[in-house]
Amino acid sequence: MASTTVMALEFDGDGFLRDPACWTSEAAEQMARSCGLPALEAAHWEMIRQLREHYLKCGAIVPPAHICRLIERAPQCMSELFPSMLEAWRIAGLPNPGEEAKSYM
Repeated sequence: MASTTVMALEFDGDGFLRDPACWTSEAAEQMARSCGLPALEAAHWEMIRQLREHYLKCGAIVPPAHICRLIERAPQCMSELFPSMLEAWRIAGLPNPGEEAKSYM
């Protein structure tokens, strides 16, 4: 799949943002709509913020149940908010985590 550009952002062939520093809330809204979410609500934004903060601080994927705990929600909240962890990762504007990580996201 070839690289694409949306809202002047660069995505790789799998739809992941190449540079997380270029991410915007408007881009997140657009990416959410493209995966079938009608709108991002407060709970979505809490999850996105935690995903970004953890990744930008540690450079690693955080287990979904841990993020749910951080935002004081049930352990399965990721699946209630997003189609998949992978889609949440994309919407949060984070880079491609690699094939191995994608297999368990």
